[in-house]
Amino acid sequence: MAFLGIDLGTSSVKAIILDEQGQTLGTSKVDYAVRSPQSRWAESDPADWWRATVEVVREVRTKVPQARIQALGLSGQMHGVVPTDQQGQPVRAAMLWADSRAEGELYHYFELGGDINRRLANPLLPGMAGPLLCWLARHENANYQAMRWALQPKDWLRWQLTGQAAADPSDASGTLLYDLSQNRWDEEVIAGLGLNRALFPSIIPAGAQAGTLTQKAATELELPAGLPIATGAADTAAAALGTGLLSPGVTQLTLGTGAQIIQLRSDFRPDDSLRTHFYRAADGSNWYSMAAVQNAGLVLDWVRQTLNASWEEMYASAATVAPGAEGLIFLPDLTRERAHQPANHHGGAFLRLRLHHQRAHMLHAALEGVAFGVRLALEALPGAQESSSLRLAGGGSVHPAWRQMLADILNRELLLVDTSSASARGAALLAGIASGHWSDARATAAVAPGIHSNGVPQPERARAYQESYQQFLKHALTNL
Repeated sequence: MAFLGIDLGTSSVKAIILDEQGQTLGTSKVDYAVRSPQSRWAESDPADWWRATVEVVREVRTKVPQARIQALGLSGQMHGVVPTDQQGQPVRAAMLWADSRAEGELYHYFELGGDINRRLANPLLPGMAGPLLCWLARHENANYQAMRWALQPKDWLRWQLTGQAAADPSDASGTLLYDLSQNRWDEEVIAGLGLNRALFPSIIPAGAQAGTLTQKAATELELPAGLPIATGAADTAAAALGTGLLSPGVTQLTLGTGAQIIQLRSDFRPDDSLRTHFYRAADGSNWYSMAAVQNAGLVLDWVRQTLNASWEEMYASAATVAPGAEGLIFLPDLTRERAHQPANHHGGAFLRLRLHHQRAHMLHAALEGVAFGVRLALEALPGAQESSSLRLAGGGSVHPAWRQMLADILNRELLLVDTSSASARGAALLAGIASGHWSDARATAAVAPGIHSNGVPQPERARAYQESYQQFLKHALTNL
């Protein structure tokens, strides 16, 4: 008996197969492009997602040919929107979380008044589904009128698998169209924005069965038709489940294309300042607070490609170049940063660049800039300062030198979670719940991955990074 998890990320899709004891039998990953056809746009072609999903599922199955898949679960990048027609086909490219074209549409929310801030419980960001749909209705009305569904990325993928539309609480709570306290679409907000209520599908639990694998999809994926498909969850919520984060009070950092620092909460307690986020968890009972960083792996990959460096070269620079990169400062905001950052400058930059700086200094400065951005988010998250350690997960945390830099800059002991595919693993666990193998999310605690210390701050380096961080803040918190 085995369970298949698929994580539809921003720039790649991952697949994992778990056995009934929660052990990883095999993993695979396939990349695809993120496009920016105009300034401030971030898009993907969902057809690329599907081709990559077919490839990654076939690939992981060849690694574990003996595994009998019993159910399939999903996780996916949050926010954005996939405008979808009656047949489940996109009417235009998917608009992603890093997209900021809808900045001007946020004023619609300011006009709503009332207690919407309390109900939505999140800062207003242009890359969320609500503002993007307002932009579509105004600027691409023909596409808006052609829509039958406004889906989150993993929900679009599930439609391709089952032919049925649905949403889950964790993803719905990141749309700015959802009442977190009542676990339902916010009818007043949707009506106030002038959006079509019929675009939004029913909300069902992340671990519920949301359909079965159609014959058409089964043929392409080379899987048995009729497999139960779990509703699935947003990637961060799925990662919490996949790493065994089931009890409030623990702080966890997940590094990938973006970075997320989260704390599970048993009560409805959003950030009144709206600097950080508040979402429903995948376990069906809790919430989680989150400080998100948009400019993490997304930016490191841009720097790496621009400087024609390998990932090994980039991460190795964390150890081969001294803290501070000999005065070089990197501002990582290639996309608009989240609300925890008090001021947003006009873009990313290398500052104080001199003739003696080499490519290794630039690579190191980029790592520092991203790590400083994570620290800024950590300092904004209510309650996060009470912990002297930090759980670390995600595919962007695999290199020892990079982990040590993070430990020094964050001044926290890092407890590495023994899985590099946390979101995909969470998706597979949801498949096991949907098929009845585990009774609920809490039952998966018995198969949680191991955790071990893998980075203790080195006092001298931590002090050096503290000085560099103060220099970073002088530039990061003011407009250039």
